[in-house]
Amino acid sequence: MTDDIIEEKQTPQIYLITPSEFELSTYPDLLAACLDKVEVGCVRLSLGSKDEARIAKAADALREVTHARDVALVIDSHVMLVEPHGLDGVHLDDAARTIKAVRKELGDDAIIGTNCYASRHNGMTACELGADYISFGPVGDTALGNSEKAELELFQWWSEMIEVPVVAEGALSLELIRTLSPHTDFFGLCDEVWKTDDPAETLATLASAMI
Repeated sequence: MTDDIIEEKQTPQIYLITPSEFELSTYPDLLAACLDKVEVGCVRLSLGSKDEARIAKAADALREVTHARDVALVIDSHVMLVEPHGLDGVHLDDAARTIKAVRKELGDDAIIGTNCYASRHNGMTACELGADYISFGPVGDTALGNSEKAELELFQWWSEMIEVPVVAEGALSLELIRTLSPHTDFFGLCDEVWKTDDPAETLATLASAMI
């Protein structure tokens, strides 16, 4: 993802987040349809299950789909599953607390990102410790997370001052995507896509709002 940093601002990319629950018998095909419909920069496996065997099976199935299309696959928090299952990296949810240890464990080539919610300070610290990208959110109105929204000003400041890519995620709308497009590198899309009747078509509509 860091290869996407260039001096001239480009259209943001899609960072597609899986649902917290899905059927392994059908979801890989649904994901494949989305990746074939719209260009995606990265997929994040974000199952809510605590069953590591189930998560591992999902990781293997999604890896086949994503890597066949040259799309990176990272996993939420489960650092120990990255190398055995050929994943590209991990997404942490503890801001900067474990980045240093995870980098030492996974090495320089792994993608390590972290959710810093709405904290500029945590984002900067995570960058200093070697994060490849930072995620801020939620950007829209939602009861999820710690309820503090990541405001437009945070993304404006980040895009002007920091080179490490930033992901905007959480309760995104077409209007928010248009507003944030000049100031973010990736849009993290999850329920905005998967809770619709035609995820691939919805993803294409959301992508069309990225300018």
